[in-house]
Amino acid sequence: MKPHSHEEHIQHSFDAFCKKVLRNEARDYQDALARKRNREVYFSELPVEVLEQFAVRDTYFTDSRTFEVIGHSVCIDDETLAEAISALPVDRRDIILLSYFLDMSDAEIANVLNMVRRSVAYRRTSTLKLLKKLMGGENR
Repeated sequence: MKPHSHEEHIQHSFDAFCKKVLRNEARDYQDALARKRNREVYFSELPVEVLEQFAVRDTYFTDSRTFEVIGHSVCIDDETLAEAISALPVDRRDIILLSYFLDMSDAEIANVLNMVRRSVAYRRTSTLKLLKKLMGGENR
């Protein structure tokens, strides 16, 4: 009869151990949920300034202005910049577009447009000053 009660004692001990483990696991889970609840904020509770940081604005080609230069299409999204560039003479517009939008060096631009490199550099610099004036920048 003794071994039977010993087995019963082991079974009760194991049963108590399992219940304790499950109780602690449930408490840990509830604590984790509470921590998560404390950190989370509903979008409806966020101020507009914070929500705007998460906003993504779609841009479409219809919103941009396209310029053709030596067989390449250059799209400009900024309307002010596009207006200023369209007001430039064609040769100067090409130099600006090739330099800043197609990342070509003065030597490459001179080669493509059959000009002297120094002329390209001078026209680019003077055109940048003109663009600054057209876009309302200050004169220095």
